[in-house]
Amino acid sequence: MKRLLARIRKCRICEDHLEPRPVVAASPSARIVIIGQAPGRKVHASGVPWDDVSGRRLRAWLGIADADFYDPTKVALVPMGFCFPGMGKSGDLPPRPECAPEWHPPLLAKMPDLALTLLLGQYAQARYLPDPGTVTQNVERWADDLKQGRLALPHPSPRSRWTRQNPWFEAEVLPKVQALVKDLLA
Repeated sequence: MKRLLARIRKCRICEDHLEPRPVVAASPSARIVIIGQAPGRKVHASGVPWDDVSGRRLRAWLGIADADFYDPTKVALVPMGFCFPGMGKSGDLPPRPECAPEWHPPLLAKMPDLALTLLLGQYAQARYLPDPGTVTQNVERWADDLKQGRLALPHPSPRSRWTRQNPWFEAEVLPKVQALVKDLLA
């Protein structure tokens, strides 16, 4: 795993499109993997995954302390694109398409103890759900997906209106997710 993470952090396959600075955290003993979109500008600068407002919101959703969240032996943080993709007209650009096919298979194969895969946003859901629909449709299947050891979640961006439009998510889904995360990290 150490060699693989070193190779990922030195990756430059997207350097024709952006400034590479791969951000990832993983360990063979991780019980949970969070597959998000791509680092934002602040994470690109700090090199710390989810070191922004979205990360704070995600940790609150999961009911997880920073010490556990940032312990790669417990939680792996694996974006679809490992580098900040740049800014678009209405926010960050989509994750670069090169990263996930290149790095996810060997990385996930080195984490045999994963019990829960959290798929944040449309890009992770499109890649990893067998029959992806919209983010709302994917999240609505939460009970069935939890039986499969995975869960689709909306992206926790504070700019998103999704949770306000879908109050059932915080009322029904998050308590179950928090209980599962607590059990897996105990």
